This record gives sequence, C-alpha cells and structure tokens, in this order.
Amino acid sequence: MINKKNNPYTLMFGKQPAQNIPRLVELNEVLDSFLNEPANQQIYMITGVRGCGKTVFMTEVANELKSRKEWEVLELSTSQNLLNSMADALSKESRFTQFLKRGIGVSVAGFGVQLDAQKEITSPQITIKNTLDALKKHDKKLLICIDEIISNDYVKEFASIFQILVREDYPIYLLMTGLFDNINDLRNEKNLTFLYRAPEIKMKALNMATMAENYKTNLDVSLDQAKEMAKLTLGYSFAFQVLGYFTFRHNGNYKEALSEFRQYLEDYVYEKIWSELSYMDKKFLYAVASSKTGKAKEIKDSIGWTNNKYTPYRDRLIKKMILNGDDYGYLKITLPLFNDYIINTFDNDFDDDM
Repeated sequence: MINKKNNPYTLMFGKQPAQNIPRLVELNEVLDSFLNEPANQQIYMITGVRGCGKTVFMTEVANELKSRKEWEVLELSTSQNLLNSMADALSKESRFTQFLKRGIGVSVAGFGVQLDAQKEITSPQITIKNTLDALKKHDKKLLICIDEIISNDYVKEFASIFQILVREDYPIYLLMTGLFDNINDLRNEKNLTFLYRAPEIKMKALNMATMAENYKTNLDVSLDQAKEMAKLTLGYSFAFQVLGYFTFRHNGNYKEALSEFRQYLEDYVYEKIWSELSYMDKKFLYAVASSKTGKAKEIKDSIGWTNNKYTPYRDRLIKKMILNGDDYGYLKITLPLFNDYIINTFDNDFDDDM
C-alpha cells in the first residue's frame, strides 16, 4: 500500500515534474560547451517527438545556469515578435537595466547612437546591442530559451540577428526546442543555413535502470515489477509519468493502470502525432507495426516498395524519432503501444489500401 498523500507523477506537459529522470550526458554536454572559456558552442537545438521531455530538459539547463551569478536567462515565445519581446524585457526588467545607468555609445548599421536608460528606445536591435555591451562589461552572459520553434517570420528574423550577435562576439546563448519538421524548415531558409552547423540534442529513451529504481522507490513495488513498468514505457518520457501516475492511483498495481495508460497516450499524444503524418508515412509505419521481425526486407515486401522508395521514408521517420534504426537492417517503433494504435487506426481509416 502506498502511504504518500500526493501523487508524485504528473500528467502535465512541459512543466518540470517532481519525479524527473535526468539526462546527465546531454546536460553536461550543453553546460560544458556554454561554460567553457571561450565557449565551444553558443546554440543548441533540442529535438524529439512530442512528450519526449524537450521543454523539461531546456528548463534543467536554464535552471542550472540561472543559479550562477554571471548568467541571466530570458524565455521568449514564438507567438510574439521575438526581437521586440527581447528588447522590451532588456529595457524594462531591473536585472538588466541596473547595468544601463549611464549612457553607452554603440554602433548599429553604421550609425553611432548615444543611449540612456531613462529615455525610450525604439529600435529593438539598438536596445539588444546596448544591453549586451553592458552585460559584457560586467562579465555577464545571457541565455535565450525558445520553446517549440516554428519557421515563422519572428523566428527567422531572430535567428538572423542572433547569428550577427554571435559573430560580433556578444555573450549571448540560445536554446531552442522543436519537432524535427519545424527545425528542418528553419534550417532550409536561405539566410539561416548556419543552423545546419548548430548541434542537436536528441531526446532519446530514458535510462531503464534509473526509471525502474524510481518506480520502486515511489510506488512501493518490487524491483521486478518496476523493471516491467520501465520496459512498458520504452523509455518515453511522457509514458514514464503517465504509467507512474495511474499506477499510484491504483495503489501500486500497474496492471490495473494499463487501460488508462493506453487511453491517455492515445488521446493526448498519438492522435496528434498521427494527424501530422502523410498518408505514405502512415502506410510505411503500418508495415513496420505489422511486421513480425522488423526486417527491412519484410517491410519492403509487404508494401511492394523498392529500396529507392523505402529509404527516404525510413530516414525521415527515424529523424522524427518515431522509428529506431540502430540495429542495421531492422526497424522498430519508439513509442509504447503505438504499434497497436497504428494498426487499429490504419485499418479503420484505410482498410482497403493494404
């Protein structure tokens, strides 16, 4: 019997959960790059499927840097003009304006400009450069966090200016989370090809042993039961929370929680993922889900595709992190119970196509 009053797991997206499986390798990679003098990198792009923990990971990095006196962190939203939002925060929040007590001369687009903290500043680029100059003089660094990027005009403009700021040696750093398609669209913009050189952090499966230990500790289940639970999640971050949440509700009996576990994943994640796939992507995934072995040859034969047709769909779905192709010549679905969802949904929607 579980004695805890409050459920230690959460069904909320994006918020850092009380029970969090840390990604220590990835976390240390980003921190080491940003903290190195000079920095090895000033930008990271965090990618993975919906519910894999992109936002939580970005928050972990931000919180770690925020705890250091030389760092300031600013979160921006892609639904607003990013440059204007950034300039507005830099010109109004006391943690930034304290460095702008005296006027500082800067040059923007070839024009010398004398600014004062008490006067209204209308150009976002002038405000941003002015503040970054002041931060640099005080040995401060600025981390910008942007969650769920899309390739809209605000993001394109911001990325273009960020590239200039890095080139001019300003102490500005950037973390962006996004789905593969959105990141890829942004990279393919004519003036933003520098993003192809920006390192990616891919949110792969969580550590099974750490998940099992967490379940054992928080749900009063045996180690064998905890291991079975971890296997059920396939290391998928949201599934780890959902299974833990409903198992807690069922007093540690994970088998009684499986129906709710399945329904919650389907309603809140899989329907959305499925709706964003093309018909041919769905057909390919149906062949993978239906395969008894996961062998590439079996998959190709089942849908009558040549290798030339098969390869681009395989590669794209691996990059979306819906498929895993780590074992040469084999494919498998990365999401728990998604095989069943694919088969049932495809059969209902396209029952005459296979």
